[in-house]
Amino acid sequence: MKYTKQERDWVMYDVGNSALVLFNTSVVPIYFNAINTAADSAELVTAWANAQTVASLVVALLMPILGSLADFAGNKIKFFLGFFLTGLVLCFAQAIPMGAMPFLVVYVVCTIGLNSSMTFYDAMLPDVTTDERMDTVSSSGYAWGYIGSCVPFIVCIALILGGPAALGLDMLLCVRVSFVIIGVWWLAFTVPLVRAYKQRYAKALAPGETMGGEIAKTIRGLGDTMRRIAHDKAILLYMVAFFFYIDGVHTVISMATTYGTSLGLDSTALILALLVTQFVAFPSAIAYGRLAGKYGTLRMIIIAVVAYVCIVLFAAFYLKTEVEFWILAVAVGLFQGGIQALSRSYFGKLIPKERANEYYGFFDIFGRYASVMGTLLVSVVTSLTGDASLGVLSIGILLIVGLVMLIRLSRIKGMA
Repeated sequence: MKYTKQERDWVMYDVGNSALVLFNTSVVPIYFNAINTAADSAELVTAWANAQTVASLVVALLMPILGSLADFAGNKIKFFLGFFLTGLVLCFAQAIPMGAMPFLVVYVVCTIGLNSSMTFYDAMLPDVTTDERMDTVSSSGYAWGYIGSCVPFIVCIALILGGPAALGLDMLLCVRVSFVIIGVWWLAFTVPLVRAYKQRYAKALAPGETMGGEIAKTIRGLGDTMRRIAHDKAILLYMVAFFFYIDGVHTVISMATTYGTSLGLDSTALILALLVTQFVAFPSAIAYGRLAGKYGTLRMIIIAVVAYVCIVLFAAFYLKTEVEFWILAVAVGLFQGGIQALSRSYFGKLIPKERANEYYGFFDIFGRYASVMGTLLVSVVTSLTGDASLGVLSIGILLIVGLVMLIRLSRIKGMA
């Protein structure tokens, strides 16, 4: 498909931010484990899960209010820039040598900036394309994000694995330099979007009303928005389903490397396996967008949720060796991009376009609280049992609940 300039620039932001997402889910947990040598494997999983929980909770609390304010003309790009720059500065800050707990605090704030910018980025989708092209454009964002993020990631991995021997550098120093490389990449692919983006759909201020008054009105009006959502059965069912099934997706992505490390698997093999996930996810995400056009967006989401149930069961009961982790990585790659892209675009089709940020703000509550619930569940179950496998298994219940909600939605909307 030939992209418009706005579609292309929008897709490129996924190329930029995905580099940090990949680095955070693969190298950063191992780096945190390396600088936190006093903790045992269960404590490492718990600490990392708690950090993910805090970051998700903050974003979930911020987005409804800020999302509603961003729907006014010209605001969306301002909020996007504010959180992007926060994440970028803290990405560079992680290159500074520090102890495990200070690093975790910096990581959490960086993650808040990254994830918040992505909420406003998602809400830009109705502005840059049409309903007919939304599945394909959204899928292309994830697809090119997966393959594009591999470029700086490979450079960083080559530096981390080869730097100590070839250049005589300390491996931890190589990881810190990698944060700078990732930050520069993220910045380079954000500039085109900032320059080209135009907000097509926006709310207007009432005559004589100021933005300060609108902030107070927005806080009071959150209940009205919730009532509008509650009265639209299709949107409500979908958001509840999303709340449960995306939990499994986010938790598998964020906890995979930490879980593999806790099983005693080689860290280099884990990183390379997750790199394979990116290459598999590239064509899979594009294929998912095309299959959605042929067989229906909702049907393809349901297929992906069923696949994730199988992935969680495999991880909990069979994952013991590096080969099995590679199998898991390929399986995740087949469905990861598709379910994220179609979840974003399907919601964009259901909501009123002029209130995209407001609705995506609540959508993000469901997504972020799901992340809070998933990582917290893994943390609690792992802490109580001392077995990370049982923590992973616990999220399978949430995926099944999400699947049931999606099936109920299909009876109302069909599989389109």
